[in-house]
Amino acid sequence: MTKDKIKQAYIEHILEKGTQPESIYAFCKKLKIKEAAFYEEYTSFPQIESEVWKGFFLETITSAQHEEVYADYSVREKVLAFFYTWIEVLKQNRSFILKSYEGFQKPIYTKRNAQLADFKIAFYDYINELVLEARETKEIEQRPLPQITQRYPDLFWAKTLFILDFWVNDTSKAFEKTDTMIEKSVNTAFDLLGRSPLDSLFDLGKFLFQNRRI
Repeated sequence: MTKDKIKQAYIEHILEKGTQPESIYAFCKKLKIKEAAFYEEYTSFPQIESEVWKGFFLETITSAQHEEVYADYSVREKVLAFFYTWIEVLKQNRSFILKSYEGFQKPIYTKRNAQLADFKIAFYDYINELVLEARETKEIEQRPLPQITQRYPDLFWAKTLFILDFWVNDTSKAFEKTDTMIEKSVNTAFDLLGRSPLDSLFDLGKFLFQNRRI
């Protein structure tokens, strides 16, 4: 109960004051809890935000997977469903997200932000499973160099940060440009990661090499 109380009080403070509390001591005093009680649950304010961002992710997954058709989706469709649902969750919390985003190191694609640490770990667990599924269904091609395939989750995480940055700055009606960007970027990613003429060319070269005359 104390953990939820601290998290909710922190969110309300951000929304009302537009900035982090002056100190953990002042925050605990206002909340009427001992400072030791705070440190039993969190070590810093960024850690609270990290849990909030992870909460948005978990809410997204629960909502997307709750749809009956989700299990029948291709991996491409599952990723699209994730991002569309994620943006809907973010819309409901935009005021908090904008304030949290102000505290991020920029550009967010190249910086490590502690506020996103828990979200990133959970996202990688999720996307790794989808990448494995996509390899089984041949939606994603297994490349000759394993180092390339191993970086696929990094690609999707970078795409996640790009979508977040785009949405934060999107001024279109109902954020319709973000929806369009999600569709185009996800489809482009799967088109690039799927089988291409270059893969066929490589297979031919491999075959000719293995069957060359010595």
